[in-house]
Amino acid sequence: MSLLEKVNSPEDIRGFSVKQLETLCSEIRQYMIGCCATNPGHLGSSLGAVELAVALHYTYNTPTDKIVWDVGHQAYAHKIITGRREQFRTNRTYGGISGFPKMSESIFDAFGVGHSSTSVSAALGMAIAAKLSGSGEKIVAVIGDGAMTGGLAFEGLNNAGAMKTDILVILNDNHISIDHGRGGLHDYLLKISTSETYNRIKNHVWDTIGSTRLRRWVQKVMFSTKMAIFRSGSLFESFGFRYFGAIDGHDIGQLTTTLASLRNIKGPKLLHVITKKGKGYRPAEEDQTVWHAPGTFDPVTGKRNIPAGPTAARYQDVFGETLLELARADEKIVAVTPAMASGCGMNIMMREIPERTFDVGIAEQHAVTFSAGLAAAGYLPFCNIYSSFMQRAYDNVIHDVALQKLKVILCLDRAGLVGEDGATHQGVFDLAAFRPVPNLVIASPLDELELRNLMYTAALPSFQGPIIIRYPRGNGEGVSWRGAEFRTVPLGRGRLLHSGKDVAVLSIGPIGNRAAEAVRRAAETGKEALHYDMRFLKPLDTDILEEVCAKVRTVITVEDGMTAGGLHDAVASWIAERHPGIKAIGLGVPDKFVEQGTIKELRAECGYDTENIFKTICNYF
Repeated sequence: MSLLEKVNSPEDIRGFSVKQLETLCSEIRQYMIGCCATNPGHLGSSLGAVELAVALHYTYNTPTDKIVWDVGHQAYAHKIITGRREQFRTNRTYGGISGFPKMSESIFDAFGVGHSSTSVSAALGMAIAAKLSGSGEKIVAVIGDGAMTGGLAFEGLNNAGAMKTDILVILNDNHISIDHGRGGLHDYLLKISTSETYNRIKNHVWDTIGSTRLRRWVQKVMFSTKMAIFRSGSLFESFGFRYFGAIDGHDIGQLTTTLASLRNIKGPKLLHVITKKGKGYRPAEEDQTVWHAPGTFDPVTGKRNIPAGPTAARYQDVFGETLLELARADEKIVAVTPAMASGCGMNIMMREIPERTFDVGIAEQHAVTFSAGLAAAGYLPFCNIYSSFMQRAYDNVIHDVALQKLKVILCLDRAGLVGEDGATHQGVFDLAAFRPVPNLVIASPLDELELRNLMYTAALPSFQGPIIIRYPRGNGEGVSWRGAEFRTVPLGRGRLLHSGKDVAVLSIGPIGNRAAEAVRRAAETGKEALHYDMRFLKPLDTDILEEVCAKVRTVITVEDGMTAGGLHDAVASWIAERHPGIKAIGLGVPDKFVEQGTIKELRAECGYDTENIFKTICNYF
């Protein structure tokens, strides 16, 4: 029996020797690789944090002591050794365990995460609670160098330092988040952790000193030496934290010794740990961006399973190539992304016109207001942010963009259900959230060509003010778009897709293609429904609504988002005021958080896949 098979809780590892811990870490890596080869997930980050997860549970009395993981991409080893080894095979699947720490899933998941930069604030709340209750619990926050660029992380550090809170923040520094790190903090951390002089002296002294008290004294001296080398003050010391490190995050002996010492030191502390994303699996080490979430692969050869043959273009490719084409024609076009250049397709323009492409790090609020500043100065920013992450910049969109009617083109990638990433990442709130905001235009394309044309239309000088263009993750419908002549999309105008009577289907966005399939199936049974692609949530095409209400008894809205506040609410309230005899049925996401699963499974659960749309049409004929 392997060591891993004997581990059902952290208690089982606390008697292990350092050698056994090293063996356990190796077994966890192999198990993780084997599971993720057939059931894909966020592999690279978790491979890099195996020793850190093991050392934390070895040293701290979890779950009484609390570990808060930032984002959670790096928490697979944590899940595996906290009683979910077998369940890990169901990671991110429908009905399985979440891909992120989740309080309702395990007592060891101290806080539910999924979005970046939250760990310090959450851990600070727990640390203050422990102080107030006198429980004596120790609280640890684990945050990556990418997530540390988020403003919320700095707010938490500032508050924790000022209150002299007994908290340990571990900076898991692998010099990359999803894409390579950007900004001053990344450069600062890299400078600290790669100083040849500092590391040579530190490693020699560390390895030869046995006394914990002496080690702490030497750390203090060496920290002063390091700051003298860089001729600058310590960022973290300025927040009121005692800084320790940087240490090797893959040396389990050094980690456990250091954590045991820090556990007994009161007050706010930050341990700087250097890890390697993808550690222990060569393909993941050599291409860290791709292996952040590689899909399925052969665990022996590392060959990724990429579907053979032609497939429809991804919406992200359409966005990236169209953006570059527009930017070549207009030197005022600039592009902004919060650390998602490759994910959203902006890396295409970044390679060709780097001076007009800005990756601002994991800082969605800053990305929006930075874009507003560019617009105020006469430039035309395309700001691409994932729908679920745009939730963080709601105030910035309202106050800095919409209120001032600045021409910022906000492209919301990953809109609608995203699948296996689960409730924290489903991009289903944007339509409902932004619909009430004055001056905003909100549009969603039916297919790839429509996305291209919406981007072109938004960039025209005749189009004034801000616009949100939202579209999903993944492949489009196979519609020809590359090199197609640009056409203007009439503002606030939908289009007829299928003629009919008695029942009308009004859809917005790519989900309209599934509605079109349902309408065709209904027509084959003699039920000819009207079908309009609304294209715009705001301004709403009321001419279409007037025409529809003159012909039908029932209107069915279909949207890849919350029906409460979205297209359904917009249409239903308009009908209720003017044509109260018409019934309005809404198909979309109901009033609940949607967990992980394939998009097909989740649409069926929510009742707006092709089959459910078809049944609804037939029910009202």
